[in-house]
Amino acid sequence: MKNLLAALRDADAALLPLIAKRWNASITNLNATEATKTLNAAMLNAENAARVWDTLSDEQRGALQTVVGGGGKMLTFHAERILGKIRKMGAGAIEREKPHERPSSLAEALFYRGLIFEGYEQSPTGARPIVYVPPDLLEVLPTRKTGYANLADLPATPAETATVAVQEDDDYDEEATIEALDGSEVTEVRPADTTIVDDMATLLAYLQTQGAAVEGDLVGEAVVGALTMAQADRKAVLAHLLVKDESRLDFLLGLGISADLIEIQSARAFPKRAEARRWLEDKRAGQLKVLANAWRDSTLYRDLWHVPGLNPEPTGWPYDPVVARQAVLRFLKTDVPRGVWWSLDDFITNVKEIDPDFQRPGGDYESWYIRNDDGDYLNGFESWDAVEGALLEFYLLGPLHWLGMSDLANDGFAARLTAYGRGFVGGEAWPAPAEPEEKIALTPEGTLTASRKVSRIDRFQLARFTTWNPVASATAPFAYRLTPQSIRAAGEQGITPAHIAAFIKRMLPEDVPVPGAFTKLLEQPQGGPATQVSLERLLVLRTTARETLDFIWETPALRRYLGARLGDMAVVVRADQWEALRDALSEKTIQVDVSGV
Repeated sequence: MKNLLAALRDADAALLPLIAKRWNASITNLNATEATKTLNAAMLNAENAARVWDTLSDEQRGALQTVVGGGGKMLTFHAERILGKIRKMGAGAIEREKPHERPSSLAEALFYRGLIFEGYEQSPTGARPIVYVPPDLLEVLPTRKTGYANLADLPATPAETATVAVQEDDDYDEEATIEALDGSEVTEVRPADTTIVDDMATLLAYLQTQGAAVEGDLVGEAVVGALTMAQADRKAVLAHLLVKDESRLDFLLGLGISADLIEIQSARAFPKRAEARRWLEDKRAGQLKVLANAWRDSTLYRDLWHVPGLNPEPTGWPYDPVVARQAVLRFLKTDVPRGVWWSLDDFITNVKEIDPDFQRPGGDYESWYIRNDDGDYLNGFESWDAVEGALLEFYLLGPLHWLGMSDLANDGFAARLTAYGRGFVGGEAWPAPAEPEEKIALTPEGTLTASRKVSRIDRFQLARFTTWNPVASATAPFAYRLTPQSIRAAGEQGITPAHIAAFIKRMLPEDVPVPGAFTKLLEQPQGGPATQVSLERLLVLRTTARETLDFIWETPALRRYLGARLGDMAVVVRADQWEALRDALSEKTIQVDVSGV
């Protein structure tokens, strides 16, 4: 906040004579510099300040105490709701309207006396407008003369509690806390879990073997709306997830890209091989931390686009999901009781009171284009509950619950932070529980099953050369079958029958032999039974160096156009994909000579 002299220098020239008259300062015939210095000296005189204070009505004095009680400042939109608006006037309008004699609001009465000024402060959401009392003026005003006795004269509205201001170190008033719920009030508990780790491994395996088309609002490579998988791929993936929730699948995709596990090439998603492998080889607690941090820092996953009932329009208005999440994590760190249940309604009300602009730069409630399901625009602060309130609820019921951070109860109206949640928001160490690993099991029918205790990297490898059975429930094991079709598909990925046999032998318990049926399948020619042969025309890509083909083979955006590898420097090209492959290779600055096509 600026001191008084700087505030006077920034003020409109027409305002200075009005303030000077109130403070008995003579500035007639003085230039601007001399006038502001003279007025500054008069206003910082303690006797003058006490006299002006005494001229205020009880209601005006109470209004000024409200600003003082917020650290000498108040967000402009809060002030307008509690103290009223300040009309901006030039000299001619002031002469006609005389706002210094007939103020239209409490704020205007204080403004034209020079007791409050308008300015800006920096916040996590950017610059935001405030009204404030200059700190040096505040020191001479006798604000303790009447304390807060006159606050009762102000209209009693819930917004009065919004005058608890955010301090510069982003710590909030210690009184802004949420009470714990009585344990007897808590029913229908839905504990959080870490199944998102298992489902991310499944998604990576699907993208490795199939790839997936993605759709969304894109400007160049930037996401300006929601990014989702195409419907056919969504349906296929959901059948194999532990939690069959389309919103959660969108979250998984956004997390995977944000965590650098997934890349988008030509509107298709593929795993990033080295990064995905490192993540898959980690322990569960470490994997969960990677995903949680990816959500916290992601600009690609835009939470507001995924809130049920909200339909934002990507029109370029300033939305930064990171700023909003950081604010919410601060609230969860400072305002909710530890290890016990609390009310979501209380949490939302608390945020509305202490920092309602947590996601909006400058408290802008007019230029964000968001419709409800009925097609109505949700503008103005009166839509706060429908937008900000719904977003806060989504955080707790969606991402934080999916990430294992928040248990839920009372049909979603109560929550508590888990040990992971308390570690995530800060203040406690990140949990590192023991993780005993199991081996893959074999059913009498020849199905390979993997519980959640099988390492994610082993299950990922298993999924690459098998046919997947749908997952029946979140507690059922993953089930896979070895088939001629899956062996051929594995061959297209460079996985040989010898690789498969060695993996199965390593993963089965020592007392369980590799089934004879598996051995027989793996010994058969990949084209099918020995009594059948086929002749076909093939389009072959040949390179002049093995390294070139290795690069093409290991690049998902290029490998999607290929069939079986024929050697160190030759590979089959899918017949209907050669033109797309040619263009894709050109984008990678690889010269292509086409002949015989």
